[in-house]
Amino acid sequence: MDFSSVHNIHENAVFEAVARAAATHPGVAANPDLLADVACVALNRVPPRYIRHDVDLAFFLTERERADNERTIAEAVEHAYAFVQARHAMAARR
Repeated sequence: MDFSSVHNIHENAVFEAVARAAATHPGVAANPDLLADVACVALNRVPPRYIRHDVDLAFFLTERERADNERTIAEAVEHAYAFVQARHAMAARR
């Protein structure tokens, strides 16, 4: 069995949102490990949806679902940056 085509539709969108928001979070963005943590925290806040092929999105998502996904991802990424930044600051004080 080959499941390599199965993936969460939000992964690439979250990665792109993390990269776009990096400019507004220079303290976190300077550290690639922290950026990966931001992506993980954000993905954990977004309900997973799995597909096999990205073209499936064109057929199964309505415009409202697309807009809701974008909003949810933006909120999750902002939360994730704040969370990771706070945790990193706390660890630095130890």
